[in-house]
Amino acid sequence: MILHTVHVGITQTNCYIVGCEETHEGVVIDPGGHPERILAAIEESGLTIRYVLNTHCHFDHMGANAAVVAATGAPLALHPAEQPILESRGGASWFGVLVQESPPPDVELSPGQVLEVGTLRFQVLYTPGHSPGGVTFYLAEEGVAFDGDVLFQMGVGRTDLPGGDWDTLARSIREVLLTLPDETILYPGHGAHTTVGQEKRSNPWLR
Repeated sequence: MILHTVHVGITQTNCYIVGCEETHEGVVIDPGGHPERILAAIEESGLTIRYVLNTHCHFDHMGANAAVVAATGAPLALHPAEQPILESRGGASWFGVLVQESPPPDVELSPGQVLEVGTLRFQVLYTPGHSPGGVTFYLAEEGVAFDGDVLFQMGVGRTDLPGGDWDTLARSIREVLLTLPDETILYPGHGAHTTVGQEKRSNPWLR
């Protein structure tokens, strides 16, 4: 697996460029800003982008959707419950931020769906709570999951924004993420990567 992390936007969102080593096909996960950085990383990687994926549609995860979709020609994929947030430009106005309007999704994601990109299989796990249509992209054979703002190293996603709900988030963590193998590497929307086992043992929010 090819993996590049690009830190973008005012919240230093982790935008991930993930690709297949055999076919050099790939995806962009959460292009939240600084499209020039993302496009430069794509060019450096040599990948042909097959999908632009949003784990959820807060502005810091979708702010560069338009530019990246336009430059790559890749379809945009997200859960349909995120559509209202997408149409509000990710709630950027709540924070006094300006972002470019995103194109509508080309692919509506559903739980259990698998997106095949070269030899990589991105399984869609439904993990709402931080936002109504939050999803995690799980690659079982690679032992990695890209979970957006659900579970962080020693932290969890906020639930005080419109559509957030603590009980729903806790259930997503407990019944979805923590059921993955302990060695699964979690790549969150912000901060350093971690593992399922490490968060089970050490995350104070999970006790």
